[in-house]
Amino acid sequence: MSAHRALRTAAVAALGAAALAAPSSATTPGHNGRIVFGAVTTDGTSQLFTIRPDGHGLRQITHVAGDALHPDWSPNARRIVYELDTETGCTLQVIRPDGSGAETAPGVPGANCEGQPAFTADGRGLVFESFTEATNDDAIWSERLDGSHQRRIAPNATDPNVSPNGRHVSYVAFGNADFQQSLVLDRIRGGKPTTIVPFDADVAIKADWSPDGKRLVFTDNADRPDVSANLATVRKDGTGVRHLTHFTDPAQRAYAGSYSPDGRWIVFRAEDHGQFALMKIRPDGTHLRTIVPFSSFRPRFIDWGSRPRHGRPHRRH
Repeated sequence: MSAHRALRTAAVAALGAAALAAPSSATTPGHNGRIVFGAVTTDGTSQLFTIRPDGHGLRQITHVAGDALHPDWSPNARRIVYELDTETGCTLQVIRPDGSGAETAPGVPGANCEGQPAFTADGRGLVFESFTEATNDDAIWSERLDGSHQRRIAPNATDPNVSPNGRHVSYVAFGNADFQQSLVLDRIRGGKPTTIVPFDADVAIKADWSPDGKRLVFTDNADRPDVSANLATVRKDGTGVRHLTHFTDPAQRAYAGSYSPDGRWIVFRAEDHGQFALMKIRPDGTHLRTIVPFSSFRPRFIDWGSRPRHGRPHRRH
């Protein structure tokens, strides 16, 4: 049996054991556009690619000297921000969807590395992780695209993502004794963190808000080699955890990407015995579909962008 068929068979069997409620529809749905992700190329660097949700039209959009990581679509899908890692450090780059027009976003003065960026809900700013070696400070910050209005939100955290209403930011916190990671919700201005998925879940460094702002998708058991990692969603108050995949073989794993702009799908990377695929699934755990079939090509840092309707932008997150 092929790796793809084995994973799909396991998924269907696991799903048959659980009856899950259908997801609520997004309050401000957008048209589903292209999916962006990173992958290692033949020269050994990580570059960014985009693809249509039907698996056609694969394009490499960056050809940088270094590693292009952690892309995020702007709410109007006219820009992508990503982390560029080079031998001299890491910076935030903003590009057009075809990879042109690259600009470096200003960072925190004195910082050595900035990464894990995401746009704010209005598209006018960024949230990101910033590390300053001189003070050993690693924290989540926010700023406008021109570098003004910088604000330190939370320490010892990564993967910030802003809620659709712009009021909150989620992030992955680290630092417990067992080197596990939790999912935390905070005000965009900082100061009121709430853990919604605890450290013992060991979440992966990639989560995303549903377009209606009611739930977040995450991966559990991210760094535990003896158990499988699975997709799950949770309400923003930390209740109602819902597993979408139910793999039990440690060699079969699912890593969250993001919701689709219309809220009807979640895109993720599937792993099966050293092979990788880009897949999508309904938020109730049904209708598993393949976008890029299993191979050695490994999609990472996956984000689904919107397609503007009649030239007008739609907010995704």
